[in-house]
Amino acid sequence: MADLPSFICPDSPYVWNRNGVSECFDNLVLGFGANMLTVVMILVLWIIHRRGRQLRRVHLSAYNAFPVLAALGLCFALFDVVMLFWASMSARTILYHEWLYACSEFLVWMAVMVVSRCDTQMDFLCHDVLCVWWIIKLLLLMPRLQIVFTSPQVIRWFREIFGAILDITFATLINIIRVRIVSYRNSYLQLCSSVVDPLLPYQRQDKDGPLTDVGIVWKVWNLLTFKIIDPVIRHGSIKQLDFEDLLQLPIDMDPSSCHSLLLRMWDAQYRNNHRHPSLFKAICSAYGWPYFCIGLLKVLNDCLGFAGPLLLNMLIRFLQKGARKVDGYVLAISLGLVSIVKSFLDTQYSFRLAQLRLKLRSGIMTIIYRKCLHVSLAERSKFSEGEIQTFMSVDADRIVNLSNSVHDMWSLPLQIGIALYLLYIQVKFAFVSGIAITILLIPVNKWIANLIAHATKNMMEQKDERIRKTAELLTYIRTLKMYGWELLFASWLMKTRSSEVQHLSTRKYLDAWCVFFWATTPTLFSLFTFGLYSLMGHHLDAATVFTCLALFNNLISPLNSFPWVINGLIDALISLRRLNKYLSCKEIDTRLNKSSPTFCDEKFDSKELAVAVDEASCTWSSYDEKEFDLVLENVNLRVPKGFMVAIIGEVGSGKSSLLNLILGETRLINGTIYLVGSKAYVPQIPWIMSGTIRDNILLGKDYDQNRYSEVLEACTLDLDISLMNGGDMARIGEKGLNLSGGQRARLALARAIYHGSDTYMLDDVLSAVDAHVARSIIQHAIMGPLMSKETCILCTHNIQAIHLADMIVVMDNGHVKWIGSPTDSSVTSYISFLSLNEFDTFTEVQRNEKLPNLDGKMEKPRELDSISTINEAQDIIEVEARKEGRVESEVYKNYAAFSGWSIAVISCLSAILMQASRNGNDLWLSFWVDTTGANQSKFSTTFYLVILCLFCLVNSLLTLVRAFSFAYGGLRAAIKVHDQLLHKIIDSPVSFFDRTPSGRILNRFSSDLYTIDDSLPFILNILLANFVGLLGIAVVLSIVQVTFLLLLIPFWFIYKKLQFYYRSTSRELRRLDSVSRSPIYASFTEILEGSSTIRAFNCEDFLLIRFMQHVQMYQRTSYTEVIASLWLSLRLQLLAAFVVSFVAVMAIVGTDEHLPISLGTPGLVGLALSYASPIVSLLGSFLTSFTETEKEMVSVERVLQYMDISPEKLTGESLLDTNWPSKGKIQFQNVTLRYMPSLPPALVDVSLIIPEGSRVGIVGRTGAGKSSILNVLFRLNPICSGCVLVDDLDIALLPVRDLRSRIAIVPQSPFLFEGSLRDNLDPYEMISDRKIWDTLEKCCLKEEIETAGGLDIHVKEAGTTFSVGQRQLLCLARALLKASKVLCLDECTANVDTQTASKLQKAIWSECEGRTIVTIAHRISTVLAMDNIFILDQGILIEEGNPQALMHDEASRFSSFVRASTM
Repeated sequence: MADLPSFICPDSPYVWNRNGVSECFDNLVLGFGANMLTVVMILVLWIIHRRGRQLRRVHLSAYNAFPVLAALGLCFALFDVVMLFWASMSARTILYHEWLYACSEFLVWMAVMVVSRCDTQMDFLCHDVLCVWWIIKLLLLMPRLQIVFTSPQVIRWFREIFGAILDITFATLINIIRVRIVSYRNSYLQLCSSVVDPLLPYQRQDKDGPLTDVGIVWKVWNLLTFKIIDPVIRHGSIKQLDFEDLLQLPIDMDPSSCHSLLLRMWDAQYRNNHRHPSLFKAICSAYGWPYFCIGLLKVLNDCLGFAGPLLLNMLIRFLQKGARKVDGYVLAISLGLVSIVKSFLDTQYSFRLAQLRLKLRSGIMTIIYRKCLHVSLAERSKFSEGEIQTFMSVDADRIVNLSNSVHDMWSLPLQIGIALYLLYIQVKFAFVSGIAITILLIPVNKWIANLIAHATKNMMEQKDERIRKTAELLTYIRTLKMYGWELLFASWLMKTRSSEVQHLSTRKYLDAWCVFFWATTPTLFSLFTFGLYSLMGHHLDAATVFTCLALFNNLISPLNSFPWVINGLIDALISLRRLNKYLSCKEIDTRLNKSSPTFCDEKFDSKELAVAVDEASCTWSSYDEKEFDLVLENVNLRVPKGFMVAIIGEVGSGKSSLLNLILGETRLINGTIYLVGSKAYVPQIPWIMSGTIRDNILLGKDYDQNRYSEVLEACTLDLDISLMNGGDMARIGEKGLNLSGGQRARLALARAIYHGSDTYMLDDVLSAVDAHVARSIIQHAIMGPLMSKETCILCTHNIQAIHLADMIVVMDNGHVKWIGSPTDSSVTSYISFLSLNEFDTFTEVQRNEKLPNLDGKMEKPRELDSISTINEAQDIIEVEARKEGRVESEVYKNYAAFSGWSIAVISCLSAILMQASRNGNDLWLSFWVDTTGANQSKFSTTFYLVILCLFCLVNSLLTLVRAFSFAYGGLRAAIKVHDQLLHKIIDSPVSFFDRTPSGRILNRFSSDLYTIDDSLPFILNILLANFVGLLGIAVVLSIVQVTFLLLLIPFWFIYKKLQFYYRSTSRELRRLDSVSRSPIYASFTEILEGSSTIRAFNCEDFLLIRFMQHVQMYQRTSYTEVIASLWLSLRLQLLAAFVVSFVAVMAIVGTDEHLPISLGTPGLVGLALSYASPIVSLLGSFLTSFTETEKEMVSVERVLQYMDISPEKLTGESLLDTNWPSKGKIQFQNVTLRYMPSLPPALVDVSLIIPEGSRVGIVGRTGAGKSSILNVLFRLNPICSGCVLVDDLDIALLPVRDLRSRIAIVPQSPFLFEGSLRDNLDPYEMISDRKIWDTLEKCCLKEEIETAGGLDIHVKEAGTTFSVGQRQLLCLARALLKASKVLCLDECTANVDTQTASKLQKAIWSECEGRTIVTIAHRISTVLAMDNIFILDQGILIEEGNPQALMHDEASRFSSFVRASTM
């Protein structure tokens, strides 16, 4: 027995030799031992499995795969046995360990074959033990491959490589099937694919017969070659693509599947770690295993990438030694075959990874959207709207990019490590000098990476703020134009942009240093490695040099990619932290109590409660904030079922906050809230979503025609809808921009009534409509049969509603001051005080009028509503335009002009010269090996090294110039594009914003601008590098391998055909991608504003499904785009593989001495072969980067579309005096206004005169054209005919911004922006604090402002710090501070109580003595004290005169208004 090792392993170390593991140990232990253990495992598991009950069977595709792989394995094993037998017959000594290994390998595959032929027993091959063992067995192959790589036998080398590939394929197959068994057993994601979804389905067999799968080979071929995209590409090359032409999504990529999976994993994380849940861990739980399997595919792909340099080394050594030509041709063809196999592996890896990326993107977008639907307004207050929008537009994409970066983080070091190991084999320890350069750069790059992370974090904060300010500007652009503040806001926005650009520039220049260090590393590596190798006394030969060059080329991609990978990881980690914080927000508890306690009170009968509030205190601060101000304190309220409750109080007393407290939108500090049954909510500013009238009313509820008609009639919407083209299917613009304020309020009320809830919460719905409509709504809606039996809580200042209430709640400074019925003495005195101002001037009229019975019939108000009545709804909102065909050259020229033509020229020249210096470096090396190969060196080694150093130095300098010129040019373009786009937008007419949703414009400022800031310069840099790289290769190959010229014409023809088909389609897909992205942001912006309404109606699921439909369309576009890109990539790589084979074969042909011409020296042939190899990646990379550049240029194209908008006329022919208007006289002469050609006129031939210093009121029903008067006065819309004179100057001849800045206005929708209160009142800082305080006191706001903290208090976004009424008072204070001779008041007291309104009227009269005041009001009491009033109806001036005289004239239209307001 002691002699057994010597007998089996004669003349060989038992375990180790100088190269590592000995061949004997590898064959005997790692080979024979592992194989016999495998056979034993198969037999044992087969015996155990026969006793168990079979529950499932393998699908036919897998059934076919097992015997095919087993047959191949048997063939290879049998080939080994035959070759050993043949060698022994040829008198060559065959060692026993070789026999043992070959026979054991044959036994393993024979066992697999036998088992796989038994279709009822074969699934045990996927047992957990065998799955794990086969992976371990793969690791045992590594020492064997190391031994084979050092072997000079080409045939053995190929045999072992293909054997290893077979083992890897089998191990991958059984593990994939195992994953599908587990996923089926767990019964979630029934159709979830792992790595190879269509190839290896695993299904349950419900019947005894075998499963069939027709055309599996054809399906596999289609999958590998992406033929599924052929119809789309053919269609795209002929005409414009539409959404219906796109590919359908696989089931597991549907947004609903992705959402449910990721949400389930996030919920599990949140339950397990409530304080610090991790989105990254949730993503790993959802997609970790498929991602790991994709990683295995990448390992195989990366390892195969080094087969090229090894084959190249063997081929060059063949050329040097002049061995048998058969070996040369085998090596040459093998070089091409390896390229082909790698092409398929590379595209399949990219495809599977892209699928996973799309699933992840869909999941993240939908959970962000869902979170917004479930987080209260108070909890959401810690994030700005801009920040939340950035989560969707930027952070989601950055986290998705993490899927690339994580694999690259281990893959790139692996590639670098393998390359270094192979370099060691070639040049021994000389490569250590190159490693030293790399190691020295590691701390430098780490320091740069930390700086980049800091700059990125700061940049994202500024980006959030910029997007928030941009959204604010777009939301309130109409008001800003009326104030003449658009330039001021633009300047503030530009300051934020400057800070963002400052951090962006820091990042870009640091990126440029990264590019410089990593791009020059291969050149420095080459210099130091070859220099040290030659100084150590070694002679450089062609095989060594060009194998090393090929390995250097393999190093370029991972080395250059590494900084971008680090940056991507840093960005993703920052975004993950941001999203973790957002997704961890506390959600609203929507569970309602099912039982209802009894309410007992002396004043009311015993009833069950609908709402109960016990000792409740609340704040608008989030749960994270420890310091907060209470908005309501110790509130107690009991609302019996079926009661109508009127909540009254002064502005800012807490009426709206009380409703939000009941809804759960505030943060409850103490106390309890109790709400029974369903609820409906109409906010003070109605939420209207883009869509049809019917969509807004139904909001996901089933359509009931009878109820629907009753609701429209009760809300007096039936006549409005009948006048619209399309009726209730007419489309509404964003935020209801093409509806009047009254229509929006009634539409929101109709939605609430249609949903038939148990409790209605209505926040001041009557203030936006005139007296006629208000009376009708009270009678037919609030007190009508549709709501009479339900509980209604109404915040109002309407006296009629207050008198009809069952219970009145009086709020005062965050406390409930009184609760009682209208007949209660304390409440009656309060109401009578309010009523005094409303009715004291009507006593004579009232004496002669008899109040109608509310149950009786009354005249139905007739309304022709809207600032722009919808006649052609489809013309209101323009469909987003997208261009056809290729991106025009003008777009490229514009971008070059933005970056600067000089910078563009410098960047191109530096790139070309950089490539030339690198090619010169390689040609010099070729010259070096040719002149020293035969010991006939003409020059010393030092001379060669000095020239090499010069090339290296020049290359480094040019690389630095290129990196920094690109960074500078990209920054300059980003700055100019943003600035010009912003100024073009703010100079656009109001009609542009009426037609264009703000989400669409915001998309330009967020996603498109982010592309121009970051992605476009990056991809342009890659494109230029690829272009000059290809140009350099083509030039060098043409010089050193003349036969390459024969390929140029056919090669160019095929290449041009491919790129024509692909580019035509990819452009259309990119445009569809941009168009499909806009509805996502528009929908997201919409729910940010209406989330409280959505939650009140419990419509979160409906809105989420609606959003998923938008995401699905976006996913389809991206999925089609990915497959189209891979279709091209595969064909290009196969084309390049042919070029490699051709050059290699021609190199072998060139060794024939009988050829009349020489095909080059060994050095030049080696250079040609080393240059032919990168064509595989460079060709695909060039067209991909070119196409990606075209795609990214679509963002520039989209921005340029908005730079072509015709601006409103800003200049004027007349220069204004500094005191204009000095009198305030206004004349309308035959003015006709039409908002759109397809719409009826809003004003018809209106002529009126407003004397200087007079106070006039404009009266009319909702939509009569009152606000249109102000639109004309402020030149928001151009008039069709007539003219308007102010102080005898035609305003059409004046500079429009000067005109608007000289007239003061209080707009219908109050406008406050985020910032200090002082900035809101006096943004130009021209007024003293004392004057501001005096004005605030006159506007009844001084006490509240002093309590809140003075003029420096921070006003939250959209002014949510204050109530709507307080916001209107602040807008009035702003107008009073503006010393203008003309003051316009547009419903400025609509949302304030009557008492405050009376005080304000007195303040206005006293403060504005001598000014011309134009007032639009719904309250008749507001205009009774006016000097004159104008009555409008359907845009026609039908009546004018003194209000007192008209009131006593029973035939006048005004007297009918007075009568309506008193009823």
